[in-house]
Amino acid sequence: MSGLVVGYGQPNREDVEAMFEKISHRGPALFGLRQRQKTVMAQNYAGGDLCRDGEDSEVPIACADSEGTIICYDGQIGNCAQLAAEHGVESGPFQEERLLLALYRKHGSDMLRYLNDAIFAFVISDGEKLFAARDLLGIKTLFHGRENGTIYFASELKGLQAVTEDVREFPEGHFMESEGELIRFAELREASEITDAEIPRIVEDVRSIIERSIRNRVDFFRPTAALLSGGMDSSVVCYLSSKLYKERFGDEDRLKTFAIGVGESGDIRHARTMAECIDSDHQELIVDLGEILIALPEVIYCLESFDPSLVRSSVSNYLISKRASEEGIEVLLSGEGGDEIFCGYTYLKDFPPEQLTAKQIECLGYLHSNASLRLDRMNQCNSVRVVAPLISGELLDYALRLPPQYKQKPEYDGKIEKWIFRKAYESVLPKSIVWRGKQEFSQGSGSANLLPGYFEDAVNDREYIEARERHPLIRSKEEFYYFRIFTEHFGADKAVKTVGQWIRL
Repeated sequence: MSGLVVGYGQPNREDVEAMFEKISHRGPALFGLRQRQKTVMAQNYAGGDLCRDGEDSEVPIACADSEGTIICYDGQIGNCAQLAAEHGVESGPFQEERLLLALYRKHGSDMLRYLNDAIFAFVISDGEKLFAARDLLGIKTLFHGRENGTIYFASELKGLQAVTEDVREFPEGHFMESEGELIRFAELREASEITDAEIPRIVEDVRSIIERSIRNRVDFFRPTAALLSGGMDSSVVCYLSSKLYKERFGDEDRLKTFAIGVGESGDIRHARTMAECIDSDHQELIVDLGEILIALPEVIYCLESFDPSLVRSSVSNYLISKRASEEGIEVLLSGEGGDEIFCGYTYLKDFPPEQLTAKQIECLGYLHSNASLRLDRMNQCNSVRVVAPLISGELLDYALRLPPQYKQKPEYDGKIEKWIFRKAYESVLPKSIVWRGKQEFSQGSGSANLLPGYFEDAVNDREYIEARERHPLIRSKEEFYYFRIFTEHFGADKAVKTVGQWIRL
């Protein structure tokens, strides 16, 4: 994870420097700015982004064989080694950036068809031409706007607002060239064919794809730990990462894991069970309502959202990431993405099988302006890189071809969410983990149980009613409280339109 700001057209260097200062937390380990003709481009990196021999490099990256072209980039390419070998890109520092420059030089905008197993936001320019793009799901955040004949880009809203009030989210699955027109290059669709493979074959495929994703994305070059909630997603990531850790460093070495909860929450108890199962070096962070309330203003500023479900889960992420950073951790592994890929959200149980895939795609469509912000911002604001191996193009493509009843399996009077995912790991994980009912992170950690009730009493009825008349998008007193903090920082105009609201409170 890293940060970028770019001005293209008639940019003022001082303006880009002001933008860059706003996102300095994203990369205190290495940073730099380059100016060429029509562009001023700035890039920073956190320690977790860097190989040991890349710490003194000049950034943004400009390769000698790329005809003076520069790239600002934030992302991760799951099949980087394979693509690099195919395109003659040597291993070493900033291989992904050098690969993207090579792909662009050879294929132009058609380069994006090679990036179906990647998350990314990047801007490429030789000083005259421009090319910017954001991944299909919008996992990597990017904003853009215009001011005085210049197009500006930034990883975060606050960076863009340093120079313009014309702030917009750069849409997922789109690219932009010099003319400034947004062009869609990919979109989610239902699979044309549903697999007829038997369950044992599917189970083997799921396990193989996920293990391959972890091996491609997790390298332990920098101090690495894992977030462990005791839910299915984080437990699988921790189980496989712990195995890989011991394979790399020896059976006596233990992967660090972190759990957070309000008191003796469900997440704390189940994470403890899982930590014992994989023999991790486990730490628990127990917090109370007071600590959560103190953190909320900073969380909302960093998150750039006021959606209640997102804020509740993000405050837990923020606090545990902060603790990990204080412990010297530079990379955190996350189970994010499993619910979207395997239909884990309980509201999806309300739909018949023939509608499930369409609803799953709809759910995936919320990532770019909602859940992906938690993944990015709550770690990045503490200068920690996060890696989420379940967010894999290969895994998503495979999951979309699975029969709906394998993702939400009818059982007795209800349905079991993520059934095939659970089935894939039932032989290696504790039964209490595998068949634990789905809880959102805020529910499992306990923050969802405290915050809505607190704000029902803490927020004035008259102020809430008046606010809803002015801003009908406000759906609860809790959301009103967060909305006030958000608008104090970002205003109530175009910035509000960049906020993605989850379908349920």
